[in-house]
Amino acid sequence: MALKLDHITILVKSLELSIPYYDTLLALIGFEKLREHVWTDGDGFFFQFKQARNDAGPYERFGAGMNHLGYAAPSADFVNEVQSKMKTAGFDVPEIQDFNGAKALFMKDPDGIRFEITYYPPGMAVVD
Repeated sequence: MALKLDHITILVKSLELSIPYYDTLLALIGFEKLREHVWTDGDGFFFQFKQARNDAGPYERFGAGMNHLGYAAPSADFVNEVQSKMKTAGFDVPEIQDFNGAKALFMKDPDGIRFEITYYPPGMAVVD
């Protein structure tokens, strides 16, 4: 039996800079703010945000460790909507990428942690 992932704790350089980003993004993808710095999907999974230590190293794109968190979108329009609303909220958001029909949006938080929001056409594998 596989254990269920129940939370992810993300340490950020600045709660002041990062929390507005996550308040916007997590609400757009269906999470509810439980309390300050804690979000839930309502089904036993939580994101928790804490202040990183100043003497810790930064996140690196190809460094060892977590690369990104990927979320499956219900439609390509949903991906477009997330992109548009994040831009409207004032965040730097890249263009949507097309991977053989999959529509992928790879965004970075203020510390460079990447979130992927992707629509996969029916029958397409999530990972290869």
